[in-house]
Amino acid sequence: MSEDKKHTKKHGTAFGVDIGGSGIKGAPVDLGDGEFGADRVRIPTPQPSTPDAVAATVAEVVDSFHLDKGVPIGVTFPAVILHGVAQSAANVDKSWIGTNVEKAVQHATGRKVLAVNDADAAGYAEALYGAAKGVDGVVLMVTLGTGIGSALIVDGHLVPNTELGHLEIDGHDAESRAAESARDRDDLSWEAWGERLQRYFTVVENLFWPDLIVVGGGVSKHHEKFLPLLDLRTKIIPAELRNAAGIIGAAALAADYRG
Repeated sequence: MSEDKKHTKKHGTAFGVDIGGSGIKGAPVDLGDGEFGADRVRIPTPQPSTPDAVAATVAEVVDSFHLDKGVPIGVTFPAVILHGVAQSAANVDKSWIGTNVEKAVQHATGRKVLAVNDADAAGYAEALYGAAKGVDGVVLMVTLGTGIGSALIVDGHLVPNTELGHLEIDGHDAESRAAESARDRDDLSWEAWGERLQRYFTVVENLFWPDLIVVGGGVSKHHEKFLPLLDLRTKIIPAELRNAAGIIGAAALAADYRG
């Protein structure tokens, strides 16, 4: 194992919360194996999903468990996160833009909190415990859903907020053509959608030259219908952790955090 990868060996417990547009889910995570330490709790996302309402719901999720005060808390959020502050807002109230997610949740829970983009959390989890475990070099995680999320991990280190779904390709925002929602909207066959994915992933691999591409999102459970259609030089495989990835990645990143 390289020196760069040694830091990824973890011990103890951290708590992860996955904040989404429809549900807020949380569970303690055993950092040794990336497994949940107890059954996940899910509470519907309040509507409107304002900062105060969401933070209170996160506190309710956290308080469902008997956690020591020192347990690190990580939360995923559907936005670009810079130094704890949301720069965008996807599927949550727009009043989150400019809000410090970490401070809002910290105030509600009374605990120190790390906030991270949802795709970044999922990608980090796959690198530590899932499909990309033990892979050195550059790993790119791409989630195909309503949009395209991305996470870039280099020798075990997350490069946050890559937003590669918004690359302009052939005059289009990439996710408007290649997201899973575009397949539904345009009633595309797997083969027709595969052609769009081929174009997208060819551009991405020529920009980043990854050692591995991991594909997540709900559609990844149908990976045998579209991944074999792609002709890339980079190995491309489905994610393994599915809906657990956000919670696991948020917990692991919180455990790493020394801020």
